[in-house]
Amino acid sequence: LVGDEGGYAPALKANVEAVEVILEAIQKAGFKAGEQVAIALDPAASELYDSETKLYNLRREGKQLTSEQMVEFWVNWATQYPIVSIEDGLAEDDWSGWQLFVKEIGHKLQIVGDDLLVTNPERIRRAISMNAANSVLIKLNQIGSLTETLEAIETTHRAGWTAVTSHRSGETE
Repeated sequence: LVGDEGGYAPALKANVEAVEVILEAIQKAGFKAGEQVAIALDPAASELYDSETKLYNLRREGKQLTSEQMVEFWVNWATQYPIVSIEDGLAEDDWSGWQLFVKEIGHKLQIVGDDLLVTNPERIRRAISMNAANSVLIKLNQIGSLTETLEAIETTHRAGWTAVTSHRSGETE
């Protein structure tokens, strides 16, 4: 029951149970969800995506969703729960899905591209021109050089987007 980076990962029957457990923990800690504490998600949707069928496989629920249905899924969650940020809510090459995601709920959520943008200034410029995110996850050694990382951050800021600085996945716990 240990997740990819050492986090607690309980066995749950459905994806929504994860949010419910978090909401319960917030309440038990004496806080109010949506007022004192908000939720940010990183569902790593590229791992759910089947490039052959072009469908997202929600195995726990036994569902396969199109890009449009995946966006609707996130919009419903963001409406129902105090979610303020979703990172990698769609697959890394589902550009049209990302555009729809921003169109539907980008005014309310921070929509963070990590796998989509990989700290790459060219991919960031493409996303800006397509309105396919509104935030970029910045990983210093993901693109290859400090100069390119700084260019990625500057490009992001010039567009009025947020840049979320991150550690590298898979580092020591």
